Amino acid sequence: MNNSQILAGKCALVFGAVGSVGAATAKELAAEGAEVFPRGRMRDSVEAVARDINATGGLAHAAAVDALDEAAVTAYVDNVARDIGRIDIEFNAVGARPTDYGNGKNVLDLPVDEFIVGVNTMLKSQFITARAAARHMVKQKAGAIVLLTGAPAGAHIEGATAIGSACGAVEALTRNLALDLSPQGVRAVCVRSSAMLDSRTIQQSIEMIEARMSIPREQIAARLANLTMSRSAASVKDTARVVAFAASDKARMLTSNVINATGGAVED
Repeated sequence: MNNSQILAGKCALVFGAVGSVGAATAKELAAEGAEVFPRGRMRDSVEAVARDINATGGLAHAAAVDALDEAAVTAYVDNVARDIGRIDIEFNAVGARPTDYGNGKNVLDLPVDEFIVGVNTMLKSQFITARAAARHMVKQKAGAIVLLTGAPAGAHIEGATAIGSACGAVEALTRNLALDLSPQGVRAVCVRSSAMLDSRTIQQSIEMIEARMSIPREQIAARLANLTMSRSAASVKDTARVVAFAASDKARMLTSNVINATGGAVED
């Protein structure tokens, strides 16, 4: 155990670990000393993440679990808690594809079925996984639940009504989790990220804009980077590092907070 690791000895559950942000976060948590339990719907993909972690000296145990299946999530979390004895961190990076939630559409042209996709994926899975972990955390009087949203929660760009509304709802969920759980020693914190150019979701969004508006992808990427005050786009590792800090005891006094990690793209 490395005493400089801020998560040494912690047990961390990572849902949505096969996505760009989820995988980066699982690896970052492990690098900071946590025993990580990455999960995803596709066993081969989540096992690949675990292999990468174990190959670099970390400790990871993969599992295939659908974060939208309440019974499956509850059973999985209960099993981990029974086997390990505690759950210290829960993080969820489950999201939806931009093609499914009408990214880029004006609100007047946005079908209800597309608008609700983010709520039925992001918000629902965040609630299911956070609650399952919290039931064990309150028994041990300690734990950190870290949720994830994006800059669209701040309504900073056109055509992001659906994802922005879902992100805003997740941030509201964070505050309500904190209100109910913090008196029992369990923190709830949300990390609001900016557009990460190396994430799968942003790459898909760029492809959609390029196809629809015939704008070169380099120009789209530059515009996204220019939304930040530093004119520098975030990476998935940048976000993962913020999550690791938020989950650590160094952030003990943070609960109910939305950590603005957008590089100034959205001002509070």
